[in-house]
Amino acid sequence: MSASAEEQQGTRRRVARSILDHGPSTAAELAGRLGLTQAAVRRHLDALAGEGVVEAREKRVHGHRGRGRPAKVFALTDEGRGSFGQSYDELAVEALRWIAGRAGGGESARQAVLAFARARAAAQAERYRAVLEQAGAECAAESPTEALARALSRDGYAAVARAAPAAAGEQLCQHHCPVAHVAERFPQLCEAETEAFSRLLGTHVQRLATIAHGDGVCTTFVPAAGHAKPSPDRRGSAAAKTTTESTAGRNPA
Repeated sequence: MSASAEEQQGTRRRVARSILDHGPSTAAELAGRLGLTQAAVRRHLDALAGEGVVEAREKRVHGHRGRGRPAKVFALTDEGRGSFGQSYDELAVEALRWIAGRAGGGESARQAVLAFARARAAAQAERYRAVLEQAGAECAAESPTEALARALSRDGYAAVARAAPAAAGEQLCQHHCPVAHVAERFPQLCEAETEAFSRLLGTHVQRLATIAHGDGVCTTFVPAAGHAKPSPDRRGSAAAKTTTESTAGRNPA
């Protein structure tokens, strides 16, 4: 990126930050706060709107509104707010710690968090089930694992299905996990997700790797019909455990 482009990007960041700090603002208000011309501010606002960072709204007027068009203000979108960082991970960890604490610690705490994780996974599974059923009725060429990967991708998991070694089944690979930082503290989230996959696909599945535990991708083995147990390669054999086994003792709650 050239120096000029970096400077433009920096100014747009200042414009967005000013809206974050002061709320929805007109171009004139932004120009006054930032020491820029209104024309320059409008150019940056157009660029930010094109990136989905800000959106234009009519300015709210309390009381009697005079003649003329209402002033236009610019507000941050959810995506724009997200670019400044959020505390959702911290909030989720604190909530799960509270649930564990209310349960009294130890195995009771683990089970309390697991109950929450299972309820969350069940709600997701209901949405995914409809996708699998539709795929089964409309596309015989698409496997249930492929349909599940498609449904997961819609929720931001960047999932794909591919053939497993030795034609023993398929691997469901999730290249992103929106809750990885929380799952690192509370592996019950991974455990409940694996159980949900098993119910959706109607077969025993086995989690081979998870992003939450430092792997590059979450990988779940889905055996082919007739394979009661997966047969991972040598590299995968050490990691081929159920989620409960692979995360035992890792919950700090």
